[in-house]
Amino acid sequence: MIAKPPHNRRLGVSSVSLTMQRLNKHGMRCLNENKDEIEKVLLESGFYKNAPFWWITIVIKDGLKNDDEPKYGRISKKYGDLPLSIEVDIQGKRHSEYFEIFSIYRIAILKALIHAGRKYKCNIESLNHLLQLCLDSDLD
Repeated sequence: MIAKPPHNRRLGVSSVSLTMQRLNKHGMRCLNENKDEIEKVLLESGFYKNAPFWWITIVIKDGLKNDDEPKYGRISKKYGDLPLSIEVDIQGKRHSEYFEIFSIYRIAILKALIHAGRKYKCNIESLNHLLQLCLDSDLD
């Protein structure tokens, strides 16, 4: 049986700065809104149906490069989470508008979840579609 956390969330997202640069006031709001919207997609798509974990935690590292795949921690036997981390490039983004930061975080979260979904054979079709929409809108 998979351990469950003492809450009902299925996605946890946080960020940490690897540089002296900090994002502006939009950072936390962007994380929380992405977490809520993407968690809904995960649940509606059946992502967790056959997963060996109950929920996923993602630490976004505000750094100097964009990772294409996350780093993995061990699935927690106590809380049932799969810990992931992924670095994003925030150089020169200190004064960015809300939508730019939102998009940077969304793409990183989706890349991490899609990679984990492939690894653990979860349904990632909806996540792939959402990532493609994000990438297409960034090109405009």
